Amino acid sequence: MKRIGLFGGSFDPVHCGHLLMARAAMEEAQLERMIFIPAAQSPFKPGGSNTPAVLRGAMLRQALAGQTQFEVDELEMHRGGVSYTIDTVQEFQRRHPDAHFWYIIGADHVPLLTKWREAEKLASLVEFLVIPRPGEPTTPLSEPFRGQVLRGFPFGVSSTIIRERVKAGLPIDHLVPPVVVETIRNNRLYL
Repeated sequence: MKRIGLFGGSFDPVHCGHLLMARAAMEEAQLERMIFIPAAQSPFKPGGSNTPAVLRGAMLRQALAGQTQFEVDELEMHRGGVSYTIDTVQEFQRRHPDAHFWYIIGADHVPLLTKWREAEKLASLVEFLVIPRPGEPTTPLSEPFRGQVLRGFPFGVSSTIIRERVKAGLPIDHLVPPVVVETIRNNRLYL
């Protein structure tokens, strides 16, 4: 049975923390593949992203170039509207009936899992890989959710911090891959 990780999010922009989380998940859960799934619109971020989907997808593909275990699937962006994890997981199960899926989430989402659309059904379809935030406590998964908390690589950066730094004129080098820095500068994103 294939072991596949699903990593959904806005990726606005993708940063080194995302890449380190994916690497930790690959190693600690012994996954064969990691599929990054940029959201059209998160149900937990009603305003959505101001960055066009085509640029978010391009930054993600650039950041993952040459890493054969990582791939980008723009299913949610092509579907449009609010991106619900249950719909995405069911589509991946349809595509890969011989796979077992793990879904990566930040520790801050654990208390919200019961509010996710069709949460109980989702809990029966995937195991969760929880990424702790450096210096913050992690709430354990409660029934019916299954999974594990990853040790990961502590890296206290977020897409919000990246956007704030760009707006303030501060450097983001070493926080995002160099090709992402270039795309942000060339497209004057987050100003």
